[in-house]
Amino acid sequence: MYAITGITGKVGGALARSLLADHLPVRAVLRDVAKAAEWRARGCEAAIAEMDDAASLAAAFTDAEGVFILPPSEFDPEPGFPEARRVIDAVTEALILARPAKVVCLSTIGADAPHENLLTQRTLLEKAVGGLGLPVTFLRPGWFMENAQWDVPAARDEGVLRSFLQPADKPFPMIATQDVGCTAAALLREDWSGTRIVELEGPARVSPNDIARAFAAALGHPVSMEIVLRETWKDIFRAQGARNPQPRIRMIDGFNEGWIDFANEGRAARKGTTTVEIVIADLVKASGG
Repeated sequence: MYAITGITGKVGGALARSLLADHLPVRAVLRDVAKAAEWRARGCEAAIAEMDDAASLAAAFTDAEGVFILPPSEFDPEPGFPEARRVIDAVTEALILARPAKVVCLSTIGADAPHENLLTQRTLLEKAVGGLGLPVTFLRPGWFMENAQWDVPAARDEGVLRSFLQPADKPFPMIATQDVGCTAAALLREDWSGTRIVELEGPARVSPNDIARAFAAALGHPVSMEIVLRETWKDIFRAQGARNPQPRIRMIDGFNEGWIDFANEGRAARKGTTTVEIVIADLVKASGG
């Protein structure tokens, strides 16, 4: 039995569908009981648990051959990341109690970054779960291509892509969520001992210019590139409702300045197969564009 948290999201859903396609038993770990019927209809067991509730998580993980941990992302964390720490404490306690045969945790590129930033939440996760003495794999994917979903309206309606990633011709390590889920499913079926790290990016690195070209192709009209000046970021994020934008700003700095990256420019990273053109075309289609 494979217990999957975050199953209603893109990564967790892709993982679960991959396992189910191979007729493997899946336990859907859900926060919302209303969503249990859908996953039972797909052939899953269902367990209801909150990610900050150790007792319910431990029950969901009991007797599992493998557990997939997808911690919720906090994009506007309080100083010191208390939201992430609550989840990490509950997850580690649950894993200690349940002692599953193996664990795959969704971490991130930048979990080993030298400076504190938004992704430090995953640094804390790796440190805690990696010290439990269980077989643990930390899957570190690159920047999600699907983050371009937020750019669809401007690209479609204004013909412009406003990029925080810069310079515009710099290629960044990116990955499609479908490939993350399928890779996680493959990792859960592997056997290993101790703690290991698996880096994952797409078939080619992607620049902001590449994203603009992909939008132009999908929309059928030109899409120009506009760099968002760093000195405007704080005001932009605060206008969007952020109370503590500095971790997000430092994360983007890390990508732009190169201190968030894979070792050796990703030469040892596993490679997905989904291109940014496919992802952008799907995002545009889903938007009705």
